[in-house]
Amino acid sequence: MALRSNPTIRQLRLGAELRRMREQAGLGGSQLARALGINPAHVTQMESGRTGISVERLRTIAALCMCVNEPLIEALAEIITDRDKGGWWEEYRGRLSQDFLEVAEIECHARGLSAYTMAFIHGLLQTNGYASAVFARSYPPLPGHEVDLRASFRLRRQHIIRSEATPFTAYIHEAALRMQFGGAKIHAEQLGALVDASEQPNISIRVVLFDADTIPLPNENFTYFEGPVQELDTVQADSGVGNLIFDAPANTARFRSLITRIGLAALSEQESREYIRSIKKNMESKYA
Repeated sequence: MALRSNPTIRQLRLGAELRRMREQAGLGGSQLARALGINPAHVTQMESGRTGISVERLRTIAALCMCVNEPLIEALAEIITDRDKGGWWEEYRGRLSQDFLEVAEIECHARGLSAYTMAFIHGLLQTNGYASAVFARSYPPLPGHEVDLRASFRLRRQHIIRSEATPFTAYIHEAALRMQFGGAKIHAEQLGALVDASEQPNISIRVVLFDADTIPLPNENFTYFEGPVQELDTVQADSGVGNLIFDAPANTARFRSLITRIGLAALSEQESREYIRSIKKNMESKYA
C-alpha cells in the first residue's frame, strides 16, 4: 500500500488515537508489531496516519491493547469507513493552505461547537463584507482574488450551522463587537447578522463584557469541537503562525473547563441580543 504524503486531519487523529491506545496499554511499537505479525515501521506508519488500516485490524489492536471502550472503538471505525469520502473542501486543495481545509474538515464531523473570540466575530457567523475586510487587512496585503477566495470559503463553511444540523454556542467578547473591519456600515451589517443568527434554534450567542472579571486567557480565540465520543473532542486555537490543534485528553479537559467559566461570566442570550442591537444602533448613527 502506498504511503500517504499528506494525511487528512481525521487520518492523523485516527493514528494518534491508535498510539494513545498502545501507550495506555504499556506496549512499545515493536511489541505491538510482533503481536500483529508486522514490521515495526508499519506500526509507525499507522500511528502517523501515513497508511490506513481495516476495521478488523482496529479491533485486533484494541484487543491487544486491552481497550474495552466500545464507543471509542466504534467512533474510530467510523473514521476508517469514511476515509475515502472527500468533503467539499477538497475542491480548494492546492488553492488554500492546509489550515483552512483542516478547520472545515473538523467542523463537518463535529457533533457540536463552542467558541470564544475576542478580536473578531467567529468565521461561522461572518458576513461576506466582514470576512472580506478581515482578510483584506492581512499584512503583507493579499491580492484581491485571494481575499475573495478566502471569504467565499469561509461563507461556504457556514452551511453546517445555517442548516441547523449542528449546535453552536458562540461566546463573543465585547472587544470583538466593537472592533471595526471594513468601516461602520459593514460592521453594523455584521452586528445585524449576529442578531438574526441568534434567533436560530441551534445557535446561541452570548456576550462577554469588558467588565467581566473572571475571564481566563483573554488573548486567546478558540473553537471546541465535540466528537462522537468525548475522547475524540478537538480544540482549534488561533495563532500568528497558523492553527494550533489540541486533542490530548488533558488539553480538551482544560478547554471544557474554560468554556464553563466563560459561560458563567457571559450575558444571557436575550441580554446579549439586546446588547448587540445597542452597539449596532450606535454604529448606524455614524453613517446615517
